[in-house]
Amino acid sequence: MPDVTSINQSLVLAREAFARQAWPEASSQFAVADAAAAPLAPVDLEQFGFAAYMAAQLDAAIGAFERAHVTFLRDGDAAAAARPAMMLISVHAALGDPAIAGGWLRRATDLLEGFPACIEQGTLAHHLSRAALHAQELEPAMEHAMRAYEIGRQFGDLELRALGLDDQGLVAVAQRDIKRGLELMDQAITAALSAGLGLTTAIIYCNIISTCRDVADYGRAREWTDAARRWGERQAVPDFPGLCRVYRAELMRVRGAWMEAECDMALACEQLEDSSPSHAAEAYRELGEIRLRKGDRAGAALAFQRAHELGHEPQPGLALLRMEEGEVDAAAAMIQRTVALTRGALQRARLLPAYVEIIAAAGDMTSAAAGADELEEIAEVYGTPALRASAAATRGALMVTQQDYAAAATFLREAVGLWQDVEAPYEAARGRVMLAAAYDAQGDTSAAKLELQSAQALFERLGATPDAERAAAELARRGQQVTAAARASRTFMFTDICLSTNLIEALGDAAWDNLLRWHDGTMRALFAAHGGEEVKHQGDGFFVAFRTTRTAVDCAIAIQRGLDAHRRTTGFSPEVKVGLHVAEAIVRDDDYFGIGVNEAARIAAQARAGEIIVTQTTLDETPGVDAVDVRALTLKGIATPVQVASIVWR
Repeated sequence: MPDVTSINQSLVLAREAFARQAWPEASSQFAVADAAAAPLAPVDLEQFGFAAYMAAQLDAAIGAFERAHVTFLRDGDAAAAARPAMMLISVHAALGDPAIAGGWLRRATDLLEGFPACIEQGTLAHHLSRAALHAQELEPAMEHAMRAYEIGRQFGDLELRALGLDDQGLVAVAQRDIKRGLELMDQAITAALSAGLGLTTAIIYCNIISTCRDVADYGRAREWTDAARRWGERQAVPDFPGLCRVYRAELMRVRGAWMEAECDMALACEQLEDSSPSHAAEAYRELGEIRLRKGDRAGAALAFQRAHELGHEPQPGLALLRMEEGEVDAAAAMIQRTVALTRGALQRARLLPAYVEIIAAAGDMTSAAAGADELEEIAEVYGTPALRASAAATRGALMVTQQDYAAAATFLREAVGLWQDVEAPYEAARGRVMLAAAYDAQGDTSAAKLELQSAQALFERLGATPDAERAAAELARRGQQVTAAARASRTFMFTDICLSTNLIEALGDAAWDNLLRWHDGTMRALFAAHGGEEVKHQGDGFFVAFRTTRTAVDCAIAIQRGLDAHRRTTGFSPEVKVGLHVAEAIVRDDDYFGIGVNEAARIAAQARAGEIIVTQTTLDETPGVDAVDVRALTLKGIATPVQVASIVWR
């Protein structure tokens, strides 16, 4: 029999961990306490279920919530019994079990029938709104959403008010009132972030970025993603897991941060594989899209295959892969079948650009033109810049195929401008390639060359190897000089102030601003003294390139010694971490790109406060430098562990 003292201690630790939102720890301690001969109280079971749910331990969550539900019923507390029942709606929805989720929704409805307005009634209204929305019963969905908000307002419950606003926004978007819907969702996420509502914040954030993704409002998605990240840093809350990570990674892919997107998507696949196979399938589909753009056909094929195994049609990526492999008829059959089975306008809009491209390549110009028409109609209804860019690019590319080059150029210029406005560099580069074809056909070879060169540079910067090679080949075919990207070996330094969020809160905005000005001036003086080239300054960190490893190491040591001396003489200076890595990179427009830069940034992120972390290759080029704590780091997106050490500077 377990020791009673240890069980009681585990329960105390579990409750404390729950209060700190340390979900895996809380779940583990509740599990230990639950091993006692005497069962946990229903409130503790409820917290156990919630902690397990947040830790993605869904089997444990189901068991705890079901037992809490039964125990509350035995105690005669129907309203309390409805709470775990409603959590089970969320758990089974995440697992892709709609019938079971629906059963628990009906159970909660029966339990609360006849009750006066209360928090549980408001939570039920939220779930009823989501169920009605899923069934496309939009009027009842809006009524339930408004009831959830009103009960939240009546009882001063911030979570219900935020969820009610969010639900109203989702319904308004479904009713094609995009402007009002997004404004309501803006209000909801503002309320959730300002009040620090935990799970509710995650739910609302996930809803708004998924909606922005559907309507292609990438700017709004970026703003709220940045705001959510800042909130998480202030609250010491880890990144939102699972499907939220999928949506954020897709946003990063659109913005051109492909390495980060691929790493995040791979992690999402791992998180969701067991807990939510349907969502894991979506993650694998997006992972395949990223790999396809990078030219990793084998990796893309594996990701698409896994998405298909998990029950998700991996389109349009799989059809585009087949077309790249020369199987145009197979690609056309795939994309036609998927478009025919897809009903929602926004879902069709995500497929139609590839549909038009593939069907036109297969020679069915009538169907291709109909697809372009439909995409323009959807863009007109929803009106976001990215949808208008997609429609213009699709029409322009089709007109190039139809040899209407003057009209094509007009559409493609509009598309490129809009893609640039929404910060979608890959799509902008593809538009430039088609625009070059339109210019060339009209005899404007100078403009065509300029567009191709710009496209080639963008593709190289992104790591879109196949597209970059095609652009270079097209320039060579026209007898024009292809300028290879300049490359250089540099020692890259990344610096960052540690615990800056805590410092802002402790010092206040004005004092922090003064401290940051002093820090930036001190750092820049040291960079200049050691021949460092400041590449970027973001927030409270620097990205600097040095021509020699020795000067980079000397500068890093000078930084730490200078901050330490200031700390001893004045009583305070911020602690800074520094990372160094020597590598070759692409040089363009006073910036550096490539895997070496990414490695340097990731290595620096692993440094501790006051540490100079340096790779073994960098140490090899600086004999006589003392280093300790030699270790291997596994970095996101880097297949092989990297050997690093800490430079002794004291």
